[in-house]
Amino acid sequence: MAVIGIMDSGVGGLSVYREVVKLLPGERYIYYADNAHCPYGEKTADYIIDRAFRIVDLMIAKGAQVVVVACNTATAAAIAALRAHYDIPFIGMEPAVKPAAMNTRSGVIGVLATAGTLKASKYLMTRGRFEDDVQIVESVGRGFVELVESGEMSGPHAEAVVRASLRPLLDAGADTIVLGCTHYPFLLPVLQRVAADLGAPGVRFIDPAPAVARQLVHVMEEKGIAREPDGNASLETFSSGPDAAIRRIMLILQQQL
Repeated sequence: MAVIGIMDSGVGGLSVYREVVKLLPGERYIYYADNAHCPYGEKTADYIIDRAFRIVDLMIAKGAQVVVVACNTATAAAIAALRAHYDIPFIGMEPAVKPAAMNTRSGVIGVLATAGTLKASKYLMTRGRFEDDVQIVESVGRGFVELVESGEMSGPHAEAVVRASLRPLLDAGADTIVLGCTHYPFLLPVLQRVAADLGAPGVRFIDPAPAVARQLVHVMEEKGIAREPDGNASLETFSSGPDAAIRRIMLILQQQL
């Protein structure tokens, strides 16, 4: 049985856990929600690196053999430093610009992400590879993380928050939208509802988590980390703040897995 660490600024990384456990159902998981310091989107890189090191130290002490940095902002800020400092492999997040560019019909793709992700060199390099072929429009999902952390994932207020950030992408003609933060997939029902209300019921939202799960399997095979083909996953959760948000999301996942 492998021990897999998954870290995020809050509960968003559980959207990645949801996909990982489908491919690796027999492993032991350690999840850390750094919700006392959430959101990461406006934090400095040095701040995020310090938090990431503290979290990874805890995970390694618990036996983690590989860590998924299930946060786009933390990946952009800290994954290079983590890989340089520790001997275990790290899997990071990257906005799924490539599949969006391949699937757009209008030639316009949208990227919903945090401010930290949109200004990070990793994202800018990815965008640069495709912006000659498609038009890429961006919007910060302001208030999205807070909605998920508070459990307010439906209702008039959630729809108003989502509408404010989604409308500019739809107005620009985007028919395919990348979810560039792991919290955002938990808002997919409200995103789809608001898109329909704004006259774009066919817009496609792309969650990068399934691709991250496949990459984790590949890296584990490459590094010779033994996997348990059968069995039931065990999940141990930690948080730097109250765990109410984790418990809410786990109730949702129990209905989906």
